[in-house]
Amino acid sequence: MTASKFTVLFDDPFWIGLFERTDGGRYEVCKVTFGAEPRDYEVYAFLLQNWRRLRFSPGLSAEETAERRVNPKRRQRAIHRMTAETGVGTRAQQALKLQQEQGKQARQTRTRAQREAEEERRFALRQEKRREKHRGH
Repeated sequence: MTASKFTVLFDDPFWIGLFERTDGGRYEVCKVTFGAEPRDYEVYAFLLQNWRRLRFSPGLSAEETAERRVNPKRRQRAIHRMTAETGVGTRAQQALKLQQEQGKQARQTRTRAQREAEEERRFALRQEKRREKHRGH
C-alpha cells in the first residue's frame, strides 16, 4: 500500500513542509523549508516541479494501520492536538534525524580525507625544501 502525506507548519522562524510517504512497508520523510507562508498553489507548483529532486530520509519500518472512517471533527481535533504538542510526528523526527546523521558522517569522512591530503602535501613540500637546502652545499 502506498500512502503520501504533506503537512505545512510553522517552525519558528520559517514555514516548513513535511512530505511523508509509506511504500512497501517503508516510511520515508523529507523536510522542505519555504520561508514565508506558502499559498496552496505555490505548494502544488513546488511539488510538481521538484518531486523527483526531493531527498527523502532512509526508510524506517512502517506499521500498517487499518483505515477506518473517523468523524471529521474528531480528526480535526486530533490534528490540532498533534501539531500543538509536538509540531512534527515522532516518526518523522526519527527519519529526519537519521538523514542528518548520515550527512554528518559523510561530511566528516570528506573533511578528514581533505585534511590528510593537505598534511601530505605540506610534508612533501617540507621534504623538497630540505633536499634543496642540502643540494646547495
